Amino acid sequence: MNTFQAPKGTYDLLPPDSAVYLAVREAISAPLRNSGYGYIETPGFENVELFARGVGESTDIVTKEMYTLTTKGGSELALRPEGTASVLRAALEANLHKAGNLPVKLWYSGSYYRYERPQKGRYRHFSQVGAEAIGAEDPALDAELIILADQAYRSLGLTGFRILLNSLGDKECRPVYREALQTFLRDLDLDDETRRRIEINPLRVLDDKRRDVQRQLTDAPKLRDYLCDACRVYHAEVRDLLTAAGVAYEDDERLVRGLDYYTRTTFEFVHDGLGAQSAVGGGGRYDGLSEMIGGPELPSVGWALGVDRTVLALEAEGITLQLPPATSVFAVPLGDEARRLLFGVVTELRRAGVAADFSFGAKGLKGAMKNANRSGARFTVVLGERDLAEGVAQVKDMESGEQKPVPLAALVADLTAKLT
Repeated sequence: MNTFQAPKGTYDLLPPDSAVYLAVREAISAPLRNSGYGYIETPGFENVELFARGVGESTDIVTKEMYTLTTKGGSELALRPEGTASVLRAALEANLHKAGNLPVKLWYSGSYYRYERPQKGRYRHFSQVGAEAIGAEDPALDAELIILADQAYRSLGLTGFRILLNSLGDKECRPVYREALQTFLRDLDLDDETRRRIEINPLRVLDDKRRDVQRQLTDAPKLRDYLCDACRVYHAEVRDLLTAAGVAYEDDERLVRGLDYYTRTTFEFVHDGLGAQSAVGGGGRYDGLSEMIGGPELPSVGWALGVDRTVLALEAEGITLQLPPATSVFAVPLGDEARRLLFGVVTELRRAGVAADFSFGAKGLKGAMKNANRSGARFTVVLGERDLAEGVAQVKDMESGEQKPVPLAALVADLTAKLT
């Protein structure tokens, strides 16, 4: 009989590896929770039009990679390919921007879906932690988010990542650059699909990774030469704030990211140990996105960091996270009375905050001790008939191998003291 397997391009997270993913999510979200960002969850699917408008009709995400479905009622939905459009939609629907405390600062964590060619570091189902600051145009906010991401990565011990930084201009200066870029691109030897992209969003052509395209872009006009004075001043302040905070970055005039909604500040975190899929996260300012999806003018900025890519970066640097043990105490009862009593001890230990487990099923001492070893517990508690008669339990230190009797009445206190 054939068993089912996970769909192509997806993965299952199983112990013990799943503990690393949980630790990465915790590390990325910790600086956000400490900086005024509240947690938000959105549905795993949204109206197709939300992403078509917000992410951009010319993007690969919308044209090639989005999973879409038609409901029984005829609605067109899409599994979410990214988080920003969904979070902004939810904030607008709940009128969070009208509460009078801008920016609205939100963070989220979840799974996202894109139909891509599966390879290491690129899956059809992937996990991200993201942050959005909605409703304020302030270079300090852009700098804050970059600094918090840098802090999160460094808290994990990562040092091999780089921050790439650019400005994409605003609605005043970008149209001038767009026209100059279109004029340049129209004279190149490009395929029909890329030529269509020139007319919809020419900046996306700069993001084309094909070598034959990149070779032709060497003399393309540079956006920095077209920035208006306001954008130059804004970008300079972001750079100065990062420098003052001791956060190193690299100017990358070709950085445009893969989404249409970005304006002004755009940035990417890359790790050179990951090969072709070097980006571990990124984001930027998206001052016009709210209006694109039917909301008021709400200048905003945010990022998303890939949990999967961050785990790969840890592996590339040979970093092993110090994770709390899944089990600190493993209880082995021998006999019905011992089983009843030790189950109560385990329950008390758990209530005291000690990670404790129990030898379930009718196992003998040998089999139960094998389970205790596999659990990784620091201490194993064995209780047999003779121990019951003497009012003690045998507590074995699994690291040193030392074993000693502990009075049953003092067992919970003794183990709690040893582990806290």
